[in-house]
Amino acid sequence: MNFLAHIHLSGENEFIKIGNFMADGVRGKQYENFAPEIQKGILLHRAIDTFTDAHPIFRQSTKRLHSRYHHYAGVIVDLYYDHFLAKNWPTHSDEGLENYAARFYQSLLDNHAILTTKTQHLLPYMMEHNWLVSYQSVPGLERILSQMDHRTKNQSQMRFAGEELVAHYAIFEEEFTFFYEELQLFAKQKLTQL
Repeated sequence: MNFLAHIHLSGENEFIKIGNFMADGVRGKQYENFAPEIQKGILLHRAIDTFTDAHPIFRQSTKRLHSRYHHYAGVIVDLYYDHFLAKNWPTHSDEGLENYAARFYQSLLDNHAILTTKTQHLLPYMMEHNWLVSYQSVPGLERILSQMDHRTKNQSQMRFAGEELVAHYAIFEEEFTFFYEELQLFAKQKLTQL
């Protein structure tokens, strides 16, 4: 899962959200250097990633992309799934996505000192382009895919991944819907264990 799903699956605790959001930049046992709620977010992120990567529905989605995008297929499906979460946001939250995103950005700004360096550098760019809301539309998602492709020096070919999304839109959305129901239950249970 990508940024929006990780934040959404963290519940309402802002420090768990922050930990989950910046977990990719925290290696091994480095998480122990953070406050307990941040640690929970990092561990939740890792558990979500493990659950996602092994799930048969997610693997089915990535298989559709593997011949063209190879090991980037998983990253692309993460972004597709964030698109479907954003597109169908009212079924997952009573709060509008724009307001939800703005509150999260503000939380990151308010807690800037505890963020990893990587997250601190990412934040202005993420806010400027409002990534969390951009996921809602196919053109917005395609812009993000192009930006990510640029970061791989265009080797990932991710800038073209909007083509498969459009070509197989209904099946990707159906896979996301079934998968996300299971993932939400898993994340809720994991949060109570942490």
